[in-house]
Amino acid sequence: QVQLVESGGGLVQAGDSLRLSCTVREEIISDYFIGWFRQAPGHEREFAASVTRTSNFKYYADSVKGRFTISRDNAKNTVFLEMNNVKPEDTAIYYCVASRKLITPATAVPDLNAWGQGTQVTVSS
Repeated sequence: QVQLVESGGGLVQAGDSLRLSCTVREEIISDYFIGWFRQAPGHEREFAASVTRTSNFKYYADSVKGRFTISRDNAKNTVFLEMNNVKPEDTAIYYCVASRKLITPATAVPDLNAWGQGTQVTVSS
């Protein structure tokens, strides 16, 4: 069973930058498509970004496009989410997820079952 561990969350101010990391354990990350989802209080978990196994394709939600960048370092078994110019509406728990199938903005949360524990990002105005 693939295990994912997120880190890098915290409290930042609007306009700041933050980098989240997702390290895959017990498996080889290059076998998996990786996505970042987020869940704000009172809201459902939603797609934020995803990357294919060899980074040839990356997908972003419209709400983060141009501000967030997803990348992966397969040699380090880690995927990153670089968050720039963050906004208060980016406040959420951020989860990474691994799948052997392509993850896109259309992928339904119930179709995914290998999640990390999440990392809290709070953006103050």
